[in-house]
Amino acid sequence: MRTWDDYKDHVKDIDEKTKQEIEEIEGLAAIVSSIIEKRNAMGLSQRDLAELCGMPQSSVARIETYKTTPNVDTLIKIMQPLGLKLTVSVA
Repeated sequence: MRTWDDYKDHVKDIDEKTKQEIEEIEGLAAIVSSIIEKRNAMGLSQRDLAELCGMPQSSVARIETYKTTPNVDTLIKIMQPLGLKLTVSVA
């Protein structure tokens, strides 16, 4: 294996359960990365975003550092003031 992506693809090919876990993690990482990028592009601090969402700054920090997995309601609450939408598609 040459790269991390090569290794992930190899593991996904040989273990269905691990494939699902990796894909869930990658999906969450993509969502959180979008939130961070948009927040920074808008010049908002975590505290600013938290105030807009009506939640503690520590909650935003825990989500952005992957220390907690937010539920859908929380994601929507965070994404709305950023002008982001959560989209679901059939794979």
